[in-house]
Amino acid sequence: MATLYRQGAHGRGDERANADEPNGSPHCSAEAVAVTGVADRVGAEDHLTTELVRSWLRVLVSPRRFFRERVVPRDQAPGLLFAMGVVLVAETTRVAFVPGASNAGSPLFDVVRILAAVLFVTPAALHVLAALQTVLLIPLAPDRAGISETVQVLAYAAAPCALTGVPIVEVRALAGLYAAALLTIGLSEVHRISLGRSVLVGAVPAFLGYGLGFRAFDAITALLARWYII
Repeated sequence: MATLYRQGAHGRGDERANADEPNGSPHCSAEAVAVTGVADRVGAEDHLTTELVRSWLRVLVSPRRFFRERVVPRDQAPGLLFAMGVVLVAETTRVAFVPGASNAGSPLFDVVRILAAVLFVTPAALHVLAALQTVLLIPLAPDRAGISETVQVLAYAAAPCALTGVPIVEVRALAGLYAAALLTIGLSEVHRISLGRSVLVGAVPAFLGYGLGFRAFDAITALLARWYII
């Protein structure tokens, strides 16, 4: 790339000089462009991973500020990618460590199942939950934001659920409850309603998405049974 720039800047004399050099040949230039393209793609993937991890930490530590700054109209893509990353981590961890979750006779089946959950189930479930959440918001949030913002809130609030694949019932239960709390904060911040109203309108989507979808409800009931409460 730098060689090509210098050729254009200094005229034909440099072009002839570069043509006499091995590195100035069209073949080498094509290789340089290809290597640069690969490096750019690797750099972009590293940047995406870093950004997802940074967002995960920020929403856990400072949720109100995170929802205020990161949830924007008509930009669902970052939130959707975030939710897909959460599902990928949770399902991969579950298959790897939870007894009976993996199909030992066919590892390929596990890979296909995880990819299906990430690429197809997650976007569909997220938008269905967002539609339900919007309906629930109508009577209690007259100054509510759009459905795009609701999709993002549901996606980012799922951050703790990345840990629901860990085979420790206390971790799974806490992750589900933490996600529900983040949803309450996100709905309050983005849709401009009180925390009390957020609890009311977010209870059903939280139960369906984090409780059933990420299996946190099973962990909570198992803990309650262990403590002889039920």
